[in-house]
Amino acid sequence: MVAATHELPASGYALEVDGRLKAEFTTRDGARAGGEELKKRFPMLQIRIYDAQTNAREEI
Repeated sequence: MVAATHELPASGYALEVDGRLKAEFTTRDGARAGGEELKKRFPMLQIRIYDAQTNAREEI
């Protein structure tokens, strides 16, 4: 996991929390695990995984 980011990553995956990119991951599994952990602790947050290769977002 990498510190907070302010621009879209060129590769890998990023966690988007309430519309802001917060962390980058090299694997989809790592991003999903991080997102699911956050969602359990803070269920009111809107959390998505951003895929740099396809420019798509997936809601958790």
